[in-house]
Amino acid sequence: MANVVELGKRTCPSGQLVLTDGGYLSLWSGDRRPEDVPARPAPAVDMETVGPDANAAARSFDRQPGTRLYDIPTTGVEQITDVFTKHCKNVGLDTGLQVLPHQVPHRERVRQAIASGDPTFLNFGVPVISVGGISTSSVLRVTATAGDWGWAQIRIVRRAAPTAQTRELGHLRVDHARLVIGDADALSSWVHEDPIDGLADVVFWGRDEAQLAVELDAPRLTGPGDVGYGWVDLPFQDALDRALELESLRRSSRQVTFNFDFRPNSHDWQVMARARAEEREAGTISVGGADVMMAMTSVGDDDFPVHLELDDAGTPTAIVVVIDTEA
Repeated sequence: MANVVELGKRTCPSGQLVLTDGGYLSLWSGDRRPEDVPARPAPAVDMETVGPDANAAARSFDRQPGTRLYDIPTTGVEQITDVFTKHCKNVGLDTGLQVLPHQVPHRERVRQAIASGDPTFLNFGVPVISVGGISTSSVLRVTATAGDWGWAQIRIVRRAAPTAQTRELGHLRVDHARLVIGDADALSSWVHEDPIDGLADVVFWGRDEAQLAVELDAPRLTGPGDVGYGWVDLPFQDALDRALELESLRRSSRQVTFNFDFRPNSHDWQVMARARAEEREAGTISVGGADVMMAMTSVGDDDFPVHLELDDAGTPTAIVVVIDTEA
């Protein structure tokens, strides 16, 4: 019998759920325009297919789901427009590609993806999965099934019921070894990098950690899941100064080997601290009136298939992230 463990419970007051790579929440705009997010990698625009054959052209062009192309670098607009125009001419479709006046906020991308029936959209090239029809009053159980080398699958369960049909939702790209399961409205309140309380931690570890700790008078960290040495809950500027000192030491000519993290007390820091402290590497915090979970994949980075299980009435009962496709 498969070894199934519970990672935690969470809520979805909006009825719309988002699954995304945890690290890329630094680019999540919520209700803001993506161009207003400081961390975005490069200036970009959103584009849309227009004209009588817009839907057919979007499907045949097959660059992104739906009729919109998100986060196109401004330097590449002319090229992709030219490629699209030639493609439509070759297949005999009456359509065009236009730049939208402003980029579409990620909260609106979720709504549009669910309404259009294309549950996957891109956040600067990274696939995000959105799921609608979630009961707003349900508590969702998140479970994991053990495989040979890690989790075989992670399941978000609304209620236990026989599966009458399965619907493929797409592939979830994870580049930071962890995925987020969050309410679409709640993620508009997510603070990824800035300290919520004005504090930050600085942690270092590695071959010469003990020697460095003596030189810097740094205590060993003893909290759940902590490794190495450092300082916790420092005023932000003091922590930044410590981090800059460590970076200077690492770049110096001295033969000292170590790694370090600068961790502002953000939502990302909060949930990762809880995940590190848990044996099953999953943590949950309250953000924007809902429970948001961060769970390590157990196998690192990859593209993970995601499908939706429905009962005989067509009601979603579980969302399944397949970690090990051979299990």
